[in-house]
Amino acid sequence: MKAHVDQSGCISCALCVDTCPEIFHFNKEAKAEAVDKKIPSDAMDLAEKARDGCPVSVISIQ
Repeated sequence: MKAHVDQSGCISCALCVDTCPEIFHFNKEAKAEAVDKKIPSDAMDLAEKARDGCPVSVISIQ
């Protein structure tokens, strides 16, 4: 599974970056983005926590 951030709705709150830095980081425009790799099993709980905590619900995991 991979994470995706709809950057058009990202408010740069840093919740995902702080919660799961292995998967999420800020790009040059200060919008969150997910690394383009499969989420490791040991990071899945934190990635899901970031998705569920996103205040604008722009993170998906598929």
